[in-house]
Amino acid sequence: MIDLDFMAEAFRRLIQGVPLTLELAALSVSLGLAIALVCAMALHYGHRGLTWPIRAYVTAFRGTPLLVQIFFTYYGLGQFRPELQALGLWGFFREPFWCAILALTLNTGAYGTEIIRGALQSVPYGQIEAARACGMTRWLVYRRILLPIALRLALPSYGNEIILMVKGTSLTSIITLLEVTSIAQQLTSETFRAIEVFVCAGAIYLAMNFVVTRIIGSIEYRLSAHLRAAPDLVALPAGGGSA
Repeated sequence: MIDLDFMAEAFRRLIQGVPLTLELAALSVSLGLAIALVCAMALHYGHRGLTWPIRAYVTAFRGTPLLVQIFFTYYGLGQFRPELQALGLWGFFREPFWCAILALTLNTGAYGTEIIRGALQSVPYGQIEAARACGMTRWLVYRRILLPIALRLALPSYGNEIILMVKGTSLTSIITLLEVTSIAQQLTSETFRAIEVFVCAGAIYLAMNFVVTRIIGSIEYRLSAHLRAAPDLVALPAGGGSA
């Protein structure tokens, strides 16, 4: 039998990890979006000096598991302590929080680069030509035409990436961060009641992602007003009119 009293207590314990989970997701998604915008614009522009390094970065982080990236950032780079101390970076890499932010940011930045790059390529070229015909500079075309349309096109796919990143924060439990999954593991080791604990943990992640989904849906609805059905046109009378 499932103990509802225990589940209520477990839920109260797990809720304590929600602020850290949201902080990890919000920071990594925000920083990752900035990286994705810069990298996607560089790929779209086609500068040879930037294309290959960006493609290598995207391939590396999309082709390896996030768990491996977190391990490498925290435990792998920690083996280079003398070098990091010489560069003044040891204070950053010795903190599991910042190592988690770095790994999550680089991961979501790689996926976001491909999402935004595809959206940039989906913008109708006729609109770009029309902007240039109006005398807009390349930067003005990007700022007023290309980026706004591309971001609107990328929003549904980027919404999925945000949801994946909220769930991906659970992997930071391996580097001692006390987010929801880490607290769930502690509770399980203390009580040996994995079902109740992880049902509560799953419900919390589901609730967080439901809120994220609703926020993204609301933004998408506001940005796509012009795509919804136009008012019905008034039908002309049959037979035409007389002069």
